[in-house]
Amino acid sequence: MAFLMKSMLSNQVKNLGLGGGGEESKEESGPSDPAAAAGMTREEYEEYQKQIVEEKMERDAAFAQKKAERACLRVHLREKYRLPKSEMDENQIQMAGDDVDLPEDLQKMVAEDQVEEEDKESILGQLQNIQNMDIDTIKEKAQATFTEIKQAAEQKCCIM
Repeated sequence: MAFLMKSMLSNQVKNLGLGGGGEESKEESGPSDPAAAAGMTREEYEEYQKQIVEEKMERDAAFAQKKAERACLRVHLREKYRLPKSEMDENQIQMAGDDVDLPEDLQKMVAEDQVEEEDKESILGQLQNIQNMDIDTIKEKAQATFTEIKQAAEQKCCIM
């Protein structure tokens, strides 16, 4: 009885187009040529595909260049702050091929930082730093340090 019901229902479903006969209708309705499906001639379609591939290659090259520039910046910062090197950044720079430099605006910033650091490290920079300090504050710090040392010495030594 179940077999009879199943076969009757499956035949009716096939007739409605909801079941097994869908594969045949798909083959008949869809064109096999993708150019015809896009509404173009075969030559136009091939040109379109070439254009898409070229644009993708340009985007990939620009992306690789940006990644290499970022890696170069990270390498520069690691050198500046004496951090360990990363092989991943070096590999990205090598994959970019040509000599990768920092972008111009970052180069200007780096140059300004180097000039400021050189000024701070020089003797004149240290003298200017002393001039900017308040002399009263320096005296207070020196006196506080002296009194602390004196008290520590008195505690340790019985003669004083």
